[in-house]
Amino acid sequence: MRQSKFFSLSPAVVGRFDDSSVVEALCTARRLSAQLEAIELRVVHRLTELRSDLRSVVDEVALELCLSKRAAEDLVRLARDVMNRLPNVLGAMEAGTLSRLSAAKISDVVAPLPDELVSEVDVALVDRITDKNAGQIRRITRDLVHKVDPEGAEARARARRSERRIEIRHREDAMAQLLAVLPVEVASTIYARVNRIARTMRSRKGKRTADQIRADVFAELLLGERTGAPRAEVFIHVAADAALGITDRAAELVGHGPIPASVARDIMKQPNSVWRKVITDPGSGAPLDVGRSRYRPPAHLADYVRVRDRVCRMPGCHHPAQCADLDHHRARAKGGDTSCQNLCVLCRSHHRLKDAPGWKFDLDRETGELTITTPADRTRTTKPTPLFPPAEHADAA
Repeated sequence: MRQSKFFSLSPAVVGRFDDSSVVEALCTARRLSAQLEAIELRVVHRLTELRSDLRSVVDEVALELCLSKRAAEDLVRLARDVMNRLPNVLGAMEAGTLSRLSAAKISDVVAPLPDELVSEVDVALVDRITDKNAGQIRRITRDLVHKVDPEGAEARARARRSERRIEIRHREDAMAQLLAVLPVEVASTIYARVNRIARTMRSRKGKRTADQIRADVFAELLLGERTGAPRAEVFIHVAADAALGITDRAAELVGHGPIPASVARDIMKQPNSVWRKVITDPGSGAPLDVGRSRYRPPAHLADYVRVRDRVCRMPGCHHPAQCADLDHHRARAKGGDTSCQNLCVLCRSHHRLKDAPGWKFDLDRETGELTITTPADRTRTTKPTPLFPPAEHADAA
C-alpha cells in the first residue's frame, strides 16, 4: 500500500513533497524498477525455452526491445544465469532490493566458476548486498569468488588477461571514446601517472577542469608529445608468506581489490619496486604500524592512515587513499589533534562535501567508524576493513 501512492504522481503532487517524501519516492521508484527488471529477465528466459535457436532469440530480443546485438546477448545471458545459477540474486531483484545492473555485475564476476561454486556465492551474497551500489556489489562478489575458489585465481587471471583489447567508440559532436581493457596493475599505473602529472598542472590550468587536464595529458603521453614525466605508483598489500612464495594468499591492489599472489610477486620483482613493512594484528587483521625507516613521524602517521583506510571512506567510493586527502575530523582550528583517531581518508570531492549544507560527518575515535548523515537525515556508516582476514586462531598466532 505504501508503494502504490507513487505509481502515478502528477507534477503538482511532487511539488508538495518535502525532502523526506522525495527520498522515499525515489527509493520506491527504484524498488519498482528492480521488480520490473526481474519480470523482464523471467520472460526473456522463457523465450529461450520456447525457441530452439539461441542466436535467433538474441536477434528477436534485440529487435523487440530496440537493443544492439551485444546488449541483447548480455540480457539473454543474464536471464539464463539468474534463472539457473543465481536464484537468490533473482529473489533480491523480485524483492526490489537489487537492480539489473548489480545483478549483471554479479553474473560477470562468477562467470568462470562451476555451478556448485556459483551456488555458494549466491547464498553468501544474500545478507551482504543490501544498500550497496553496483560497484560495491562487484567487489563483494569478487572477494567471495576468491574465498570459495582461491586455487582458481591464477586460471581466472590468465583467462581475463587474454581478453585485453583496445576499442574506439564514436560519439556525437566530433568526439570519441577510447576504451582499453588491461591488466589491473598496468591500468592503475597508467592512471596514476596521468593523475600525478595533472595534479602538478592544477595551479596553471586556467579554465580547464581536472578531467580535461587528465584527458590532455593522456593524449600527449600516447602521442609522444610529453617527456620527462614523473614515475607513477601503485600500492599493493601482500602477506609475507605470499610474498616469499610460501603460500598463494591473494594480495590486494589498492583501489581495485584482490589480485593473485603471482601477479603481486611479479610486481614486487620489478627493479623500481619499494617494499614497506606493515605490522598487522593477528586477531583482527587490522594494521598496527608501518615501517618508520624512511619517514619522519608526520609522514609515518599519514602512511598509517592511508594503509588503514586504503580508499575514500565515503560509502561506495573507491578512490585510492594515496591520491586522496587526509581529513582532520575535528579541525585543528577547533582543537582537533593530528592523530590517527582524528584522521580519515576522503577524496577531494567528498572532502568538500563534508562542509556542504545539511551534511554531517561523525568519526568515532574508538572504533574508527565514520557515520555520514545526508540532508534528508538518512545515515550510512563505514569502518576500515582489516588489511587481511582475521586469524582463525588468534591466540596461536
